[in-house]
Amino acid sequence: MSPDVDLTVPLPGRHALRDRFLAFDSRLFEFAAERNWPFAEPVLPRLSRSANHGVLWFAAAAAIAASRSPRGRRAAARGLASLGLASLTINTLGKRSVRRPRPGLEAVPRVRQLKRQPITTSFPSGHAASAAAFATGVALESPKWGLAVAPVAWSVALSRVYTGVHFPSDVLVGAALGAGAAYAVRGLVPPRDPQVPPARPRADAPALPEGDGLVVVANKRAGSSARVHALLDLLPRAEVVECEPRDLGSELERAAGHARVLGVCGGDGSVNAAAEVALRHGLPLAVLPGGTLNHFALDLGVEDETDLGRAVSRGEAVRVDVGRFRSPGREGVFLNTCSLGVYPELVRERDRFASKVGDWPAGVLAAARVLRRDRHPLRAEVGDGAHPLWLLFAGNGTYHRLGLAPARRLDLADGVLDVRVVHGGRRPALRLLAAAVAGPLSRSPVHAAVQVARLRLTAVDPGTPLAYDGEVTEVGGEVTLEKLPEALTVYRPLPGS
Repeated sequence: MSPDVDLTVPLPGRHALRDRFLAFDSRLFEFAAERNWPFAEPVLPRLSRSANHGVLWFAAAAAIAASRSPRGRRAAARGLASLGLASLTINTLGKRSVRRPRPGLEAVPRVRQLKRQPITTSFPSGHAASAAAFATGVALESPKWGLAVAPVAWSVALSRVYTGVHFPSDVLVGAALGAGAAYAVRGLVPPRDPQVPPARPRADAPALPEGDGLVVVANKRAGSSARVHALLDLLPRAEVVECEPRDLGSELERAAGHARVLGVCGGDGSVNAAAEVALRHGLPLAVLPGGTLNHFALDLGVEDETDLGRAVSRGEAVRVDVGRFRSPGREGVFLNTCSLGVYPELVRERDRFASKVGDWPAGVLAAARVLRRDRHPLRAEVGDGAHPLWLLFAGNGTYHRLGLAPARRLDLADGVLDVRVVHGGRRPALRLLAAAVAGPLSRSPVHAAVQVARLRLTAVDPGTPLAYDGEVTEVGGEVTLEKLPEALTVYRPLPGS
């Protein structure tokens, strides 16, 4: 054989493969345009328009949140967060990296075409990305709501080919990017349910099959009416007292005088007040989440009235630890956290704006105002000497990182205070941000963490604000934080019941 003979077969070049793919994509588009789609004509174009600028998904999120279940609200928030990340990715990277022209409309019946044609590039489909991101995000938090949203999301993605504004590959890649955005959000802030809180130590508590002997005091400002009336459908003989926040303490005391079980519906501040009364009267506590965050109820494993109703009717309860703070002239308990330094100021600022702009925007505004101020760190003597501190945080139980921030407790009776300290320095904002990123690391240049049963601070300036479960008081001199192990009996459904 002559050495000059070349037997190699030339492989298709990159451009040839691209051209073949684009030709195949165009044939799929034309195939879809030529088909008769029964019942699609009056639905898909309108659905496609309704998804412009995410309007459809914001409406869907509002509808899901209106279900008033904690999981529903979290699913709505996760769906919108996923949609936001997908939109940011598509608009900053996707549309600019591949400048593909829109399909020609010659093969698309005029009745299907949108009145206003998009002017951006075709690849990838932003509508498909938003639909997939929202639906996937919702499903990761609540599979039931995900099943309800999925057909709508699929129809929106399909409508983009039906109306002739996207090639099939635009839609497929957009949907993949949207689903990826939802999983990225899950990586940052995982759902609350991957681990079930332990059911120990179990406690003896009265079983009230119809709720006879349960008195629930509900905070009207928490929007609790619908929740407590749903509980009455499960426990019809329970007594419900609705009151304004200023009357909560007196109504709890009055209820404790004749109740077998003291119940409360509201946010963490309301639950804190009820826990203090329940401890004083030796009563078991039934917690119905009705606030914005509901940290204690959710860490306990009580999502809604169904969980609480089942636990109370069967007498299923556990013992949990309670934190306590003491200072001359001041004493109180906390079920979630207690803190000194910057955070109490943030709580006060947030409460100033919450009624006007809502809780989350008020929190952002408060953080911006507090961290911008010229200030000096808190000084307190802890053990071996005086320390400047921007923040001292004590959690009732160990807080675990499941994402970017400490997210939840997996054991409410572990006997320890989870103490985090942000050391003083010139720039509080940078140090607090570094501590947040460091999370539960035991040591860092700005952050320290330790688990103890008791903590004693001395030489605290009089009038220093202290925040506990969202409430704020003032302390000074000596401040003691300690645990009351397994001090409170609380209803919660037990696994396998």
